[in-house]
Formats: sequence, structure tokens, C-alpha cells
Amino acid sequence: MKLRKVTAVSATVFALALTATACGGDKNDDGGSSGGSKKITIGIKFDQPGLGQKTPNGYSGFDVDIATYVAKKLGYDENQIEWKESKSADRETMLQRGDVEFIAATYSITPQREEKVDFAGPYLLAHQDVLVRADDDSIKSPEDLNSKNLCSVTGSTSAQNVKNDLAPKANLQKYPTYSACLNGLQNGAIDALTTDDSILAGYASQSQFKGKFKLAGFKMTNENYGIGVKKGSDLKAKINEALEAMVADGSWQKAVDANFGPANYKNEPAPKVGDVKS
Repeated sequence: MKLRKVTAVSATVFALALTATACGGDKNDDGGSSGGSKKITIGIKFDQPGLGQKTPNGYSGFDVDIATYVAKKLGYDENQIEWKESKSADRETMLQRGDVEFIAATYSITPQREEKVDFAGPYLLAHQDVLVRADDDSIKSPEDLNSKNLCSVTGSTSAQNVKNDLAPKANLQKYPTYSACLNGLQNGAIDALTTDDSILAGYASQSQFKGKFKLAGFKMTNENYGIGVKKGSDLKAKINEALEAMVADGSWQKAVDANFGPANYKNEPAPKVGDVKS
């Protein structure tokens, strides 16, 4: 009789444990789940050194640091983050489908994009600039790019903007990747590489390129990087609070120095939430 009673009690305890485990997987208000299965999915770039890069040792870059800090403020540890590659052409669709909770991927805030998604931030004010060889003093203004070999990646509008508006006689060179442009810049096949200064600084900060390139500092456009969320999501306000806290406690500047410092990147001060520069 005693054996039967113990068995019955054990069965009851086991059943209660199963119930508790099942309840632990319920979704919470931020799109994750409570208990041990709590996760948040965040979109980043996988191929931009200094900003968002997938490496054999994990993920690194300024956008990764921003997203990790925000996730922590939302209640997620780093090991509860699922990183998902967010290519430029896919970002709005990924948010609309709910593939990710938010995206931090050199995502410039524009009126056209704001029709489809909401943005928290901005968290960085970048500018279109050019990268030149460290020993090249011949390019001191955008006009000096006339008759120079100017590189950008295939499909980018950055080089075309320079040719149309600032240096109509520049020789456009389109390469498949920024790394290919950097190799061309290093061996003299091209004279300058153009895109956002933050992206240029990230590439130039790689160990194999340290000391070989410099940013010209032309600030040809304003690029307000924001964190994209699904239209109408209450995450926008929560992320804005997290970004303000990151600036206030010094973590924002620490992330800038760690990811862009080797390229002598002259960053703008941290932008105020909601202040989008035209």
C-alpha cells in the first residue's frame, strides 16, 4: 500500500512539472518567451566589418553592440539573441512579415522607408565620404575627384551621386564588394572609395588595412541610422529609452571607439532621439 501511495504522489509531481514547463514557453509582451526558452530575433548585416559582421567567434560591430545593449534593456541576455542576416533589399519585408523584432543594420531613416516601417533613434549620424590612401594628399575636396578613379560597389548610388553633383569627370569603377575596392585602392588601381563614412571606417579598421587609408572628411550627405521596427510596434518607444540610456551611461561612445577608432573616425556626437538631420 505504501508503495502505491508513493507512486501516485510521484506521478502527480511529474505531471505538475510538465505543466510548469509548458507554461514557461508562453510568449511575453516583447515578442520573446518567458522562462528558459525566451528569445529575441534581431536583424543585422553579416558582412560589414566594424558594423555588423559574422565571424568564426560570433558577431561583432557597432550595430551589434547597439542591438545587444537594447536587447538587454528589453530583458534579454546576449545568449537569448538570435541574429538574422538583413540585407538592404530585404529589411522592410522582414519587419512586415515578423521575421525579426527589430533591425539595426546601417538602416538610414528616409521618408520612403517610414511609409512601410517605424524607426527608433537615430543612434548614429553618418555621412557619405571617401576613403583614400594614407599618403595621398591630392584629394582635398570632392572636386579633386575629377579625373580620379572612384570606386563603389555594384548597385550602389554613392559613386554616381558624386559624379552627378560634385565631380562630373570622375572615372567610376564598380567592383562587386567593398573589400575588392579596398584592394584596388591599396594597389593603386583606384584613387578613392565612396560610401557612408561609418562603413568606410569599419573596413579600414580591419587589421590588414590599419594605417593604410584615411577618411577625407567631406560629409557629402547626412545618413541617420535608425532601428527599424514593424509599423505600429510598441517596441519603438522602449528602444528609444534604451538608446537614451546607452548614451547617458557612456556605452555608446565606448562602442564607437571600439569599432571605428583604428580608422581615426571623427564621429558626430550621439544624435538625440527623434532628431533626423536632412
